[in-house]
Amino acid sequence: MADRPGARIPRSDDHGGGADGELRRALAVALVPQIDELTRRVVADIHAHSGTYASGAPVSRDDLWEICRDNLLRALEDFGGLPPSGGDFEYAARETGRRRAEQNVPLDTVLQAYRRGGRVMWQVMAEHLRATRAGGTGGTGGAGRGQDPAGVVAGDPDAELDMAGAVWETIDRYSLVMAESYRLTQLEMQGRQDTRRVALFEALLDGRGDDPAVAAAASAALGVPVHDRYVIVVAAQDPAAPPNPAPVLDGHGIWSFWRPGSGRYAGIVRLAAGESGVLLDLLRHRTGATAGVSPEFDRLAQAGRALRLAEQALRTLPAGSGEAAAFDDRLVEVLLVGRPEIAERIVTTQLGAVLDTAAERDALLSTLRVWLDSGCSAARAAELLYCHRNTVLNRIGRIAELTGRSAESGEARLGWALALRALPLRGAHGEPAPTEDHMGQEC
Repeated sequence: MADRPGARIPRSDDHGGGADGELRRALAVALVPQIDELTRRVVADIHAHSGTYASGAPVSRDDLWEICRDNLLRALEDFGGLPPSGGDFEYAARETGRRRAEQNVPLDTVLQAYRRGGRVMWQVMAEHLRATRAGGTGGTGGAGRGQDPAGVVAGDPDAELDMAGAVWETIDRYSLVMAESYRLTQLEMQGRQDTRRVALFEALLDGRGDDPAVAAAASAALGVPVHDRYVIVVAAQDPAAPPNPAPVLDGHGIWSFWRPGSGRYAGIVRLAAGESGVLLDLLRHRTGATAGVSPEFDRLAQAGRALRLAEQALRTLPAGSGEAAAFDDRLVEVLLVGRPEIAERIVTTQLGAVLDTAAERDALLSTLRVWLDSGCSAARAAELLYCHRNTVLNRIGRIAELTGRSAESGEARLGWALALRALPLRGAHGEPAPTEDHMGQEC
């Protein structure tokens, strides 16, 4: 209704006529010339009962006067069935809703002002009825209803109550129009605000945050400080994961803002002390998204560089794995992903002979991974692999034999470790690389 300019709400006389219609018209005709005095009384009453309006900010007295006068005039004309002087009965109500939404005046406060205006309008009508009735009894001496509408009141004690109901019906209908316009304006403002936030966030990610004006504008739009603790997260839009990690983080009191991109979401996350581990845990176990996390930075201007690091961390993770990794925890993998030809040569020269032994490959690679992670302790590796210590030693000896390297050599161990890191990044003969999933198997 309020979003169609010129649309007509039901008139007060649409559902009644006769004596009631005559009385409404007479009241409207009598009060329209007094519209400025009625407006003065309504503005004074609103100021007396609302600190927001009385303060003069954001609604000035002139603003309130203008909008009240327009609303009262149209309400009186509608109530009395008079032709609209402005051509559109709803205009003032729609304009009130639009203006107050843009001024961020709470809707409840605006609705209360409408109720105060309706109350004063009825008080003025009641005063007029009583004055006319007193004058009619003493001066017109039994004039008929057609000539003296006040005679309706004199002859019917319920007529005044009927008029009060009609007044509040009119006020309620215009309140609904105003509230609808208010909410529509809020939605439009929210859309513009969201567009501005996204544009400024993209400016940060594009590296334009080095301009202090851009950083300050982004800070204001996002509602966060220019200087604080932040990370950038890039999350792949995995089919099995929620499309946006924000609700999960919000539920744990972690602020974030996200922008959808081509197959992924980029987000900036504000961290309190000790929340880095919490963030990774939530990304891994609550969102299901495959995500790369940048190192922490302390200025919004650094978001562009952080985005590149988060993207590099994401590239080290298998697609759809649901794993989240911090850049600093994947430095070796980042280097290897950035130089795929070197990664390929590391795998080939360090573990190529092991990969060629199809029957032994999985057991040898799993044992090597656990042995290296256990500080090259055969006893500890045996515990984790649920096998005998000698089995571990035999397998490590077999790897040394196949690769022609000594298991006691630090250089050999480094080469093997790098090859194991590079293996998941390129696969072995087109097959998924062995992972820690084999660790729980008995030997």
